[in-house]
Amino acid sequence: MENELYQHGLNISRRRFLSRLSIGVGSAALGSLLIPGLFNGSPEEDAGFLPGIPHFAPKAKRVIYLFQNGAPSQLESFDYKPTLTKMMGQDLPESVRQGQRLTGMTSDQKSFPLVGSYYSFKQHGQSGAWVSELFPHMAKVVDDICIIRSMHTEAINHDPALTFFQTGAQQGNRPSMGAWVSYGLGTENKNLPSFCVLLSRGKGNGQGVYSKLWSNGFLDSIHQGVQFSSGENPILYLQDPNGMDRKARRDMLDRVAALNEMELKDFGDPEIATRIQQYEMAYRMQTAVPEIMDVSKEPDDIVKLYGSECLVPGTYAANCLLARKLSENGVRFVQLYHQGWDGHGNLPGEIRGQCMDTDRASAIGIKSGSATARNT
Repeated sequence: MENELYQHGLNISRRRFLSRLSIGVGSAALGSLLIPGLFNGSPEEDAGFLPGIPHFAPKAKRVIYLFQNGAPSQLESFDYKPTLTKMMGQDLPESVRQGQRLTGMTSDQKSFPLVGSYYSFKQHGQSGAWVSELFPHMAKVVDDICIIRSMHTEAINHDPALTFFQTGAQQGNRPSMGAWVSYGLGTENKNLPSFCVLLSRGKGNGQGVYSKLWSNGFLDSIHQGVQFSSGENPILYLQDPNGMDRKARRDMLDRVAALNEMELKDFGDPEIATRIQQYEMAYRMQTAVPEIMDVSKEPDDIVKLYGSECLVPGTYAANCLLARKLSENGVRFVQLYHQGWDGHGNLPGEIRGQCMDTDRASAIGIKSGSATARNT
């Protein structure tokens, strides 16, 4: 027995060693960030604790992450700047720029005329938040959202910013937020992945998205996001091919699993076990996914809420509806990427269409999610 354990130790892979090491160090680092003084022996009050905290169990069980990819203009959405509108056409004061470096697109410019919003703003909700006329539906749920108007970044380009939003790092090969949620909470539905990704494209300029944004990084690959297609068949090869029935596919998977089990016993690589799980998940998804992806039977009141576009495969509204159905069926983390928000030319003209793509469905999702969180 001791010899077998020794041999197993020799077979541990570099990937597994580094992943286990990084998880332990990362957990300690996260704890020290969330609770300053956690490791310095301070009393509870000094370490950032409050007596009796947490006084109730956390209620959030699932996440739907709506991400509008690009660079939407804050001046046309939630950042009301009346003084900027009054200074329309004047050159940017040096006190604002303070010698900051320029992007490649503006490095040869000699002047920087100020441009305010082309759209009107009004205050909404008990919070009195300012919301642009482009977001009439979001204005109705403004008390259920958090608007952040301050930020700092070390980068000025799309890719590092986008990667940072998803993984907490500007460079790739780190676990995404969805992968961490999958790792921490597991799944509530054995027939579906715990982390699903839905893509859509709007009417404006499109900055691309790529698989590193929903990567598992150094976590086991079972936690990687599963990308659904934007067409009528969200999962490719979901149906058995001609000439193969369910029994034949089951027999094939059993034989492949047996071979993989032999490899797992010989090498101890956890990725082999992950591969076996992925094959089994794909088999079970053949039964679960078609029913969830079918929106043709949605009640008229649901279609009315999301708008008629929710019945058009691949649209943002359709993906919001699918995200809701996936979440209701136990998927822990659903990520929606909507491309087309990179405003360069004709911003006042394009942004109206971009907002129409997303305003209604986003507001319905926020309202439903807030009600669920309050009532769970």
